[in-house]
Amino acid sequence: TPSSSVFGSSLYIGLPAPNLAHLLHQETIQHQVVRHPEIVGLHARQEGRHRLRHEHGTFQLAFFSNSADQKEHLAFTMGDLASQDAVLVRVHSECFTGDVMGSRRCDCGEQLDQALAMVAQEGVGVVLYLRQEGRGIGLLEKMKAYNLQDAGFDTVDANLMLGHDADSRDYTLGSLMLEDLGVRAVRLITNNPAKIDALKADGINVVERVPSRIAANADNAFYLSTKVRRMDHMLESRSAVQRTEASPANLAALSEVG
Repeated sequence: TPSSSVFGSSLYIGLPAPNLAHLLHQETIQHQVVRHPEIVGLHARQEGRHRLRHEHGTFQLAFFSNSADQKEHLAFTMGDLASQDAVLVRVHSECFTGDVMGSRRCDCGEQLDQALAMVAQEGVGVVLYLRQEGRGIGLLEKMKAYNLQDAGFDTVDANLMLGHDADSRDYTLGSLMLEDLGVRAVRLITNNPAKIDALKADGINVVERVPSRIAANADNAFYLSTKVRRMDHMLESRSAVQRTEASPANLAALSEVG
């Protein structure tokens, strides 16, 4: 059971007291498609690109400007996109701790690396890199959420307790970036049904979902099981992840690492 003392700590000054009854009642978060109110007025366009040599192959790295924020959204592309009826695509959201530092408490870095490898193997494809850290709440808020997870709360409740949605990401700019690249039909590398719904709502034809298969470890098994149980993620090893969550050895490990 999560410790209530965490809310009296100076680390959480200004943190609203959670409505635990509400959190317990809200067992499964219904995924919502977040939309800017005036998508017609938005744009995203390439401002520059260069050749990027990577361990998986040679990509073109495209820098995008946009009319929604001042963030540096990127696209890794390979091959002749126009030659494909449906392009292999991953829409990846920034995760500094996972992508850069190799954190084991999520699967983000492994998913990014896997997507680049899959595109390289195919010879044609796109990996978008959207700057929406921490499911859209930013790095500092994600660090606060990690502290709540260390106290025993899951990733969904931690975000809610900080006053955020379970998932605050918006894929509108990703859809506009794909359009700028001339991509309107995709084979989407994802386990997230909300991402599929969001791209479809923006007019991107998702003709196939390509699973992202990442093995769970003792540090992220509870996190992955939460995504399955409360955010409807479609992990290939859904039952295995749920069994891992309940195993005594894994719970002991989770009590140490959060």
